Amino acid sequence: MKAIAMPVDRSTSAISIVSRGLALSPALGRGLGVTVLLAMLGTGTRVAIPILVQLIIDRGISDDGVDFGLVAILCLVSAVVVSLSAVSLRSAIRRLGMRSEEALYGLRVKLFEHIHGLSISYHNEEKKGALVARVTSDIETLGQFFSWGALAWLLDGSLMFVIAVIMLSYDWLLAIVALVVAAPLVYGFRRVQVRLVKSYEKARTLNGSYFAEAAEFVNGSDVLVAYGQRDAYAEKLLVTMRNRYKAQIRAGFFGALLFPIGELFSVLTVVAVSVMAIVRGPEAGLTLGAVVGFIFLTYRFLEPVAEFTEIIDNTQAAVAGLTRIIEVLDTPVGPPEPLDPRPLPAGALDITFSKVWFAYQSRPTTQDPDGSRGTGLDGTEENPFVVRNLGLEIPFGQHVAVIGSTGSGKTTLGRLVSRLVDPSSGTVSIGGVPLSDVRRDDLRSVLTFVPQEPFLFDGTILSNLQFVDATADKEMCLRVADQLGLDEWLRGLPDGLATRVGERGNDLSAGERQLVALFRSAIAAPRILVLDEATSAVDPLIEVRISRAFDVLAAGRTTIAIAHRLSTAMRADRILVMDAGVIVEDGTHDELVTRGGRYSSLYEAWVVATGG
Repeated sequence: MKAIAMPVDRSTSAISIVSRGLALSPALGRGLGVTVLLAMLGTGTRVAIPILVQLIIDRGISDDGVDFGLVAILCLVSAVVVSLSAVSLRSAIRRLGMRSEEALYGLRVKLFEHIHGLSISYHNEEKKGALVARVTSDIETLGQFFSWGALAWLLDGSLMFVIAVIMLSYDWLLAIVALVVAAPLVYGFRRVQVRLVKSYEKARTLNGSYFAEAAEFVNGSDVLVAYGQRDAYAEKLLVTMRNRYKAQIRAGFFGALLFPIGELFSVLTVVAVSVMAIVRGPEAGLTLGAVVGFIFLTYRFLEPVAEFTEIIDNTQAAVAGLTRIIEVLDTPVGPPEPLDPRPLPAGALDITFSKVWFAYQSRPTTQDPDGSRGTGLDGTEENPFVVRNLGLEIPFGQHVAVIGSTGSGKTTLGRLVSRLVDPSSGTVSIGGVPLSDVRRDDLRSVLTFVPQEPFLFDGTILSNLQFVDATADKEMCLRVADQLGLDEWLRGLPDGLATRVGERGNDLSAGERQLVALFRSAIAAPRILVLDEATSAVDPLIEVRISRAFDVLAAGRTTIAIAHRLSTAMRADRILVMDAGVIVEDGTHDELVTRGGRYSSLYEAWVVATGG
């Protein structure tokens, strides 16, 4: 069944998203209470300065002069308080920084593991650039938030809380005036933030599209140049870049509105407090020192407001990034590991398909009586099945070629055997054990799937062989190369096994990449080999080498070759011809040629085309 991204409900509050983030990164929660207490202690000692200023004015200064002894003591106390504040804040910052990096490390690992656990159908649909953005730019956005935004929330938030309590203890009426005048600031922030969230979400989405298209533009540059489409694709990329630019500018515009709003209400609040204190006069019981200290506290209370404009900006970007990360993590992995796994037998591993249906779809399906189209269990029509009611047995050691036109289901058959996808209904078994009951590692130890476009990692040929078996040294690899008949090819390379393949193997030809893939499969030594052949774009010499290597590799094991050339099918013990998800012909080359069916027609056309 097709795995699709499970989108996070956009109505979900930022608090809910952050709560999910904390659940995904438990390192953040460890010792969080101690960190908050240290932050509150640090900020609490900071607000002691206005109180000390009040004491100096009210008690240290009088009509008789200045009490230098008292002032000196209060200044000494101030120094101790400032030192205590510095130590507490440093401890809080250090603890938060360490926990943040630990949490980000864990989230990266979890995201990478989850992406590799997603079904092959999901990876076919999800552009690689978008997934790369999840583990790079979105994680980096969270890193920027933890390095500054989260710290600001912790320190500035605790500072405002402590000051608000002290202001109420000073004079509840002045405190209410300050809070009432500043209250509209919350409404203004809220209105701007709603637009800011939408703007950032759109900007992040377009950022993912930009990464995907930029990767295509760079990786497909040779194809674009060959077909004269470089300028056309560049124009498409330019449109995406322009839309991304506009979205970023719009988000920046709303972010810029927050700063003047905060400054305006800061001034209004201080003015209102000052006027109220003057109007009430000494009769209200406020000394000159208390008024000055309260104004100091008001400034301290409003200090973070201007910074909150950037904090909210940073936070919204982090929440948008976290939302997109959660969307990936909420996508069901597939195929899932069995809850009660069964071991594969040690002997012959026959392959059996029993009433197998498969469609790339988002919901479980049932089939129509004529088997032509799948229908979702909720009654909605789904995509046509690409494999329909397939029953098939492949004895161990048999070499099978599967042919058919594009969309016939032949590649899907190979994916089902390899359990890169699970049937929508029915069962695929190996050695009598349904694949859904087999652990992924157990299956990979006996079966290797070679895709049509094998992926090579940037490095040497040897490193691309050793990642399937770390014990495979140079001598072992040379012996395997000799067995596969690839020794001559290796000697023709600049550095033999030490030849670098380049990014994605681009320094090698398509055929040479296939040779390395077969070489790698021989190192893995599976009992079952599934090969999605890609020899249509290789030169004749490489094709001969691939064919010889495959024949050697096939000895003593079951092979299923998704054949794109009849020359491959002709060498197989058995040929399956597929059409519209159904096996329409099954037999040996000679049997199918004499039968006069579809394979016979393909063979006759191939003979005419090749002059054979």
